[in-house]
Order: sequence, then C-alpha cells, then structure tokens
Amino acid sequence: MHVQLASAFEGTSFGKETSDILGKCVHCGFCTATCPTYQLLGDELDGPRGRIYLVKQLLETKEASKITRVHLDRCLTCRSCETTCPSGVDYGRLVELARPVVDELCPRPVFERLARWLLVHLMLGPWFGLLLRLGQTLRGFLPESLARHIPKRYPVGIVPESHGNRRVLMLDGCVQPAMAPQINAAARRVLAKLNVDVRSANQAGCCGALQLHLGNTDPALDAMRRNIDAWWTEIENGVEAIVMTASGCGVTVREYGQLLKNDPIYCEKAKRVSEMTVDLSEFVSAEDVASLGRISQRRVAFHSPCTLQHGQGVRGKVERILKAAGADLVSTRDSHLCCGAAGTYSVLQSELSIRLLDQKISDLNQDGPELIVTANLGCLAHLASGSPTPVQHWIELIDSSPAS
Repeated sequence: MHVQLASAFEGTSFGKETSDILGKCVHCGFCTATCPTYQLLGDELDGPRGRIYLVKQLLETKEASKITRVHLDRCLTCRSCETTCPSGVDYGRLVELARPVVDELCPRPVFERLARWLLVHLMLGPWFGLLLRLGQTLRGFLPESLARHIPKRYPVGIVPESHGNRRVLMLDGCVQPAMAPQINAAARRVLAKLNVDVRSANQAGCCGALQLHLGNTDPALDAMRRNIDAWWTEIENGVEAIVMTASGCGVTVREYGQLLKNDPIYCEKAKRVSEMTVDLSEFVSAEDVASLGRISQRRVAFHSPCTLQHGQGVRGKVERILKAAGADLVSTRDSHLCCGAAGTYSVLQSELSIRLLDQKISDLNQDGPELIVTANLGCLAHLASGSPTPVQHWIELIDSSPAS
C-alpha cells in the first residue's frame, strides 16, 4: 500500500513507522475473516482493512473525525488479524501509534475524557484494592448485573520461602495483587517445587499496557522505565528470566525493546528485558508438571488469551501442560476469537464486549467442561462474570495436584 504522507508527518518517526507498516498491506482482506468486531458488525470499517484505510487517510490528510475515532475505539487490538495476515502487517502497533494522534486531531467530548481519566486513576491508584474489598464484602447485597463484575475472593494459601538454584523475576502487576493474588501465589508454590527461587521488585507496577492502549503514550513509557529500573539490579545479578503469569502484561513487556527503541538511555536495557521475558507456560514444561502428580479435575476447557496466542505467538504450550497433568482437555469452538475483555474494552465498549463474552462462553462450554482455565487475569475476570462453569488460571489447577 502506497502512502503519500502529509507534510506535517514527513521526516517524523510517527510518519516513518506508520507508513512502513502500511506499506506491507496488500488489501487481501484475509484479516476480516478472523476479526471479532467485523464478525459481529459486518462493517468494513470495523475490520482491520477498513481501519487501515482510516489510518492511511489520517496520514495523507492530517485529518481525523469522530468516525475515525469510533472505529479505532471498537478495535480490541486482539491481533488475531496479525496471525492471519500473509504479509506480516504489524496492525497492533499501527493502532497504538494512531490512537493518540486521532485524539489530538479530534478531541474527545469532556465526558469521555473524564471517564478515561477516572478509569486509569482508579485502576492504578491506591484506592483500587480498598474499593474492591468493599465491593466483595457487599457482593451478596448488590444487583446481579453489578455483582457479576466483582470477582469473588479466593484464599491465597501459604507461599513458601524459596531458595532454589534457579532465580527468576515475577511481575505482580497493577490490579492482579488485589483482584487475584492467588494466581502468583500458586505460581510461586509450583516453581518452589521445581527448585526455582522467585523474586519480586516492590517498585515494579503496571506494565504500561493500560495507558498504552488508551493512547496515553508518555505515561505508558514512564511505567516501562520504572519497571526496568526496578528489575535491573536483579538482572545484573543473574536472574534467569522475567516470568509473566498474565499474558496481557507479558505481550507488553516483550515489546519494551521496540517501544523504547528511540530512548538513548533505556533502549538497550529495554531490549534486554524483552529478551528475558517469558510466559509462565514457556518456563514450566509439560515434563516439569508431570513430575508434580496428576490433578483431580478431569474435563477442562482452555481459553487461550489473544495476548498469548496472537500477541506472543505462544500456542499449544498450556494445552500440553494440562494434558501432562492429567486433564481431559475438551474442544472449544473458534478458539482464535477474543472473549471481549481486552483490558479496559469491557468497560469502554461494554455492549460489544458482552456480545463477545456470551459467544465465547457458549464456545467454551460446548463439551460440558468441569472447569475453564485461562492464562490472563482480564480474560479470567471477564469469563467468570458470565460463565456457569468455574474459571481459574491454569497454574491454580496445577497447584492443586497432590504433590503441589
């Protein structure tokens, strides 16, 4: 695809990177076949090809309208289209680059800006945990339409001290310590059994994905720099890897090197961090899990998060781990499609999110599983809000094996 940049974008890093990405697109339309919003709405502008044309128009005219913003907002950035694309178009990065420019050229109404500001400051602020605990306490007295969105509280259990021969870092994240602390606790117990010492850096927080996907690029990059600083001493002291239990965080941290490539101070450190980052399913092998004993839960459906299968390109690893642990892994229709969580999407695009959720729950439950497992907190909370079948992180299931 040829792009004639508007003069304002010529010679800029934004203009170069976006036009390079668009240059790979050959208009084939294969991406529309796997785009969740196109499948729901049937509108070309709600598919990757249509949104690419909107960005092309932006680049050539330096103009954006409400139409541009609405259709980019409806994108889940699930990146299923990237898995399908035969030309290697980096569509997710294109949307990340375009959103803040669209917001600058076509400012949002005051109410939308306020809603987004409140969402960021609630989720990243000190009040999130307290408000969540209050909601969990009052959950039984709230209307079902509201209570379903408040995750239940589960016991964390004892987290053993570990002094293994292998050392790794693990990101606690921003909302996971409050919403589901049992996930990292389960991961630590399993890794302790495998003689792995897990380290955390108290100064590390949000990976930056929340701000990045809302078009707040500078705060997102600041969060990334803070995490790099928090981890660097451990990295220099020889930790083996940075292990992620949330694939949504993992896909972002794996892209630190790209996102900070123009930062002369952090570019090399960011590249090193990205190279060291792995999903938990890449660090724990099926053979490791088989040595821990067999799980009691038999029929299991696995929901592969978009950030795992499309964003990181990790496919089949969790499934092999579950089978090695003794699970009877049931089939799932349209496993490549998004559940509708997509970070803040479930809040900002609630109608579309619920429609995707209902379809995903139907697909996951087609063969009557006893349990649904996933690899990302956002997917877990979203699925649990509407699923009649219990939902867990897969490492919680492994943690339940007799030897764990």
